[in-house]
Amino acid sequence: MDPASNICYIVGAMSLTPDLRPYPVSGDYVIAADRGFDSLMAYGVPPDLAVGDFDSLGHRPNHPNVIQLPAEKDDTDMVYAIRKGLELGYRRFILLGGVGGRLEHTLGNLQLLDWLALHGAQGFLAGEKTAATCIRDGGKIIFPPSMSGYLSVFCNSGKAEGVELSGLKYPLEDFTLTGDFPLGVSNQFLAQEAPVSVQSGSLLLIWEDRGDFYSQLPQLWAR
Repeated sequence: MDPASNICYIVGAMSLTPDLRPYPVSGDYVIAADRGFDSLMAYGVPPDLAVGDFDSLGHRPNHPNVIQLPAEKDDTDMVYAIRKGLELGYRRFILLGGVGGRLEHTLGNLQLLDWLALHGAQGFLAGEKTAATCIRDGGKIIFPPSMSGYLSVFCNSGKAEGVELSGLKYPLEDFTLTGDFPLGVSNQFLAQEAPVSVQSGSLLLIWEDRGDFYSQLPQLWAR
C-alpha cells in the first residue's frame, strides 16, 4: 500500500474517552509517544512503534519496536514521531492527546500542524472537545453541513492573504488576516457546507469536536 494514502496516528497521553480511540486499518501506522503507550494499550490498540524519553511513562515499554530518546533534546517526542511518519512516507497525520495539558505543549503541537503543511502533509490535532488543522498557500478545506458549534480561523503569523470563508455566520471574501489580531475567533457553522481557503500564508482552524471527529475526517482532508 502507498503510505501517502493512509494515516499515521501519533498518540500522546490523553483522556480515555471512546470518542478519541483510534481505529487504524491495514496500511495505517500507529506511533505511541511516551505515555501514549499506556493510552493505546488501555484502548486495546497496540502501536507499531513506541518513541520517547519515557519520563512521563516512567519506564521503557515492553514492546518489540522501541526508540528511546534522550531526556535532553531539541525535538519533543511528538516531533520525533512526526519525523518518523514523514520518513516512512505518510502524509496524513492524526495527532491525539496533544491538547489540554501543559499550555506550552499544546501551543507547540498547534505549530506542528503548520510544519506538516510546509512538508506537503496534513495533520489533525484532536483532544477532548477540540480539534484543529492547518491549511496554507492555496489550501482549502470544506466542512460538511453536519458540523455545528464554533469554528475559529487564525493567521499563524505575518499575513494570510486571499482568505475566503463561506457558509458561516461571518463570511469573508478575499480578506487578509494578520497574526497580531484574532478577527476570526468564534465564527459559527450554519448547517450548510462551509468552505475555507487561503491564497497565501497559513491558517490555523480550530473547532469544537462533538464526538464525531472520525466521521468528519473523510470530508475534511484538504482538497
